[in-house]
Amino acid sequence: MAEFSLPANSKVQQGKSWPAPAGAKRTKNFKIYRWDPDGSGNPTVDTYTLDLDQCAPMVLDALIKIKNEVDSTLTFRRSCREGVCGSCAMNIDGSNTLACTKAIDDVKGDVHIYPLPHMPVVKDLVPDLSQAYAQLRSVEPWLKSETPPPDRERLQSPEERAKLDGLWECILCFSCSTSCPSYWWNGDRYLGPAVLLQAYRWIADSRDEATGERLDNLEDPFRLYRCHTIMNCTKTCPKGLNPAKAIGEIKKLMVARK
Repeated sequence: MAEFSLPANSKVQQGKSWPAPAGAKRTKNFKIYRWDPDGSGNPTVDTYTLDLDQCAPMVLDALIKIKNEVDSTLTFRRSCREGVCGSCAMNIDGSNTLACTKAIDDVKGDVHIYPLPHMPVVKDLVPDLSQAYAQLRSVEPWLKSETPPPDRERLQSPEERAKLDGLWECILCFSCSTSCPSYWWNGDRYLGPAVLLQAYRWIADSRDEATGERLDNLEDPFRLYRCHTIMNCTKTCPKGLNPAKAIGEIKKLMVARK
């Protein structure tokens, strides 16, 4: 029987433990993935025990408290703290979500925090999103029109505008793409749900005049059709969007134009 082993330095090991401050009565453990590209050791999971009575309610608040007061070497992305920028997307309690909108009390037991899965790790909780953003650029997510611009804004009817609801709200946190098995295995060729939702946002826009060109760009066995409607993307989206539906609408347009 064939035996397989993990590459060197890839097995996650137990790391350091940081105890709760003296006198803490309401505590919780935060088990956080750590990896330093400048080091030579394996990744570890460090345990930080916090006093919840001295911590704000969201997971991002706990991470900031750890970095400010316990371990300044902890590395993660964050910006708006309001679920708008998508910077703090990570895997919390087994699901991809935003640390700034995930309440600590929503997690039963220890809080396990890892970077977004199946992405190269820059350091600790910071994934390398270079490929994802290159794929986003490839679908040209901006208005394309050959009609000379009007003197005022390009008008839409309320019905036309309503077609963009559920699309424009995407904050490109890539929680959906990194929840998708097809993107895990074919991420170099499959665009993934986040980018395909962005592509459909412009296909559905009545002001855009490049629908045929956009569909031509997606007509490929891998770029679009690796989606098998597993629905992980929709389940995990922290904004409550439905990337799988957007992908299905693109497929319907592909069939309709043949």
